[in-house]
Amino acid sequence: MPLSVVVSFVVVFALSLLAVSVGMKYFDARRKNQVVGMLHTASGEEAVGVSNLLKEIESDKPTGLKRVVAALQFSKHAEEQILQAGLNWSSSRLLTSMALMMIPGVGLGLLMPFLFNAPVTAIVMGLFFGSIPYLVVRAKRKKRLNTLEEQFPESLDFLARSMRAGHAFSISLEMLGEEMADPLGQEFRALFNEQNLGAPIDIALRNFSVRVPLLDVRFFTSSVLLQKQTGGNLSEILSRLAYVIRERFRLKGQVKAASAHGRLTATILTLLPVATMLCLLFVAPGYLQGMAEDSDGKYLIGGAIVAQILGNFFIKKIINIKV
Repeated sequence: MPLSVVVSFVVVFALSLLAVSVGMKYFDARRKNQVVGMLHTASGEEAVGVSNLLKEIESDKPTGLKRVVAALQFSKHAEEQILQAGLNWSSSRLLTSMALMMIPGVGLGLLMPFLFNAPVTAIVMGLFFGSIPYLVVRAKRKKRLNTLEEQFPESLDFLARSMRAGHAFSISLEMLGEEMADPLGQEFRALFNEQNLGAPIDIALRNFSVRVPLLDVRFFTSSVLLQKQTGGNLSEILSRLAYVIRERFRLKGQVKAASAHGRLTATILTLLPVATMLCLLFVAPGYLQGMAEDSDGKYLIGGAIVAQILGNFFIKKIINIKV
C-alpha cells in the first residue's frame, strides 16, 4: 500500500473524529438551551441576565483590536479564562501576546524546515509558539481552581459556624472574605461587595459561580437559593454540603490512585519516541538525517507526530474519570 494512502487515511480519520466531536458538542449545547427555554416558559419566569456591578473587563462597544477579537468569538472565552485564572489581563492583550509569540516560531520554522517544507514548518511552529500564552493562562487557571476547590469545604464550615452564632448570611460572607486566605477569600469579598452594592443575592451568586466554575460552588449556590425560596436551616445545609464535598475528595483521591498507572503509561508512551529521537541525534547525528531529507520520510515523520498526539488524547480521555 502506498505511503501517501496511509497518511491520507490517518489525516481523514483524525478530521472525521474532530468533526464528530464538534458536532456532538454543538447538538448537546443546543439541546440544553432548548430545555432551559422550555423550563423558563413552563415556570412563567423571564430569563434574568447576569450583571456585574464590580468590574467590566471589556467595554460594550469594542473598537480596533477588541472588535477583531469579538468578531472571532474569542473575546468571551478569553475573558472567562483570564478571570478564572485571577489575572488582570484583557482578551486583546492575550491575543497580542499570542501574535507576538508567533513571530519567533515562524522564524524558527523557516530556518529549520524539519516538516515537509519551510512554509509548513513555519505554520506549525508559529501555531505552537502562539499558543504558549493561552496555555500559560490555562495552567494558571487550573492551579487556581484546584486551590479554590481545596479551600471550599473549610469556607462552608466557617459560614455554618458563623450562622449558628447568630450572624446573618451577608455578615457571614463579609467575615469569611476577611478571614479566608486568597484566592477564595478574594472571591467571597467580591461576592459580598457585589451584594452590598445592591445586586440581588441570586445574581451575585450566579456571578460567583461564573468566576469559580466548580461543581461544589454550583451545589452551594443552589443550596442557598433553594433555602431562600423554601426556608430551612441554612447552617445545617452548609455543614452537610461540606461533609459531602470532603467525601467526594476522598473518592477522587481513590480514583486518582487507581488511574495512576494509566497516567504514567500515557506519559511514558508519549515521551519515549521523543527521547529516543533526541538520543539518536546526539549519538549518531547523521542516522535520521536521510529520513528527514527524503520525501517519504517526511510523511512518516508527520504521520508519527499525528499518531502520537491522537494516542495521548485518547489515553487521557480513557483515564480521565469524572467524580
